[in-house]
Amino acid sequence: MQDAAPIKPKEQTFFDEPAIDALLGVLMALATEHYVLRDRVRVLEEQLAVAGQVDPSALSKTPAPEEQVGAQEDASAFVADLLRPLLGIQESMGSSGRMSLKGTEKS
Repeated sequence: MQDAAPIKPKEQTFFDEPAIDALLGVLMALATEHYVLRDRVRVLEEQLAVAGQVDPSALSKTPAPEEQVGAQEDASAFVADLLRPLLGIQESMGSSGRMSLKGTEKS
């Protein structure tokens, strides 16, 4: 006699569109990873402060104008990369580049 296949519980559904549910799962996974990184940075900052390697007040100070330029450029590039898919411009980052859509954008 064969054992019956185990019953797989049904996935929770929050939205009518399965793709939105999948995106919600991705968002929650990213949020979890973000919190882990945030917590680790906090612990590292605390350990560096206790060891006298960093001044905690220096971590929160406003950067000098010359430092702000580089930080702003980095932030702008990050946001542009983050939002590029919303503009319909997607590229494969694979090593061969065969799946890249680069250069196919309409003018």
